[in-house]
Amino acid sequence: METSARTAPADAPWLTAEEQRLWRAHLEVGRLLAYQMERGLQPFGLAINDYTILVELSEAPEHRMRMTDLAMATLQSKSRLSHQITRMEAAGLVTREGCPGDRRGLYAVLTDHGWETMRQVAPHHVRNVREHFIDRLEPEQISSMYESLAPIAEHLRGLRGRG
Repeated sequence: METSARTAPADAPWLTAEEQRLWRAHLEVGRLLAYQMERGLQPFGLAINDYTILVELSEAPEHRMRMTDLAMATLQSKSRLSHQITRMEAAGLVTREGCPGDRRGLYAVLTDHGWETMRQVAPHHVRNVREHFIDRLEPEQISSMYESLAPIAEHLRGLRGRG
């Protein structure tokens, strides 16, 4: 049975007006916030994916992560991450090292230059997060928003990697 754009299967009811308003506001905020965060990183020659990788490595033990774990943490395919790491290696931000006992495994490792870059960029990034997100909310809204988003994030984390 074919469904048109105006009908939904019985098990997928249309969103109410309020649900649609929330969903579209969420999408718009996500796009606009990503745009602002990206703009804030441009003066440092970084994209948001670069910064995300730097954050993950800076917080990892010994500033290193297996490439497969880093791909999972940054929601990138192994191939895309490999290209990204190649660019970041050329910039001196990271290196790749073999995994002892696993000839096929590789680690991404934060370099001293990568660590210093992270130390320089992080305060500016946090300032942007505050200006464009945190400071737009009252303290009770922050708590409420976290409580609203946490179960969604948990659900989506559970689905990650399932095909």
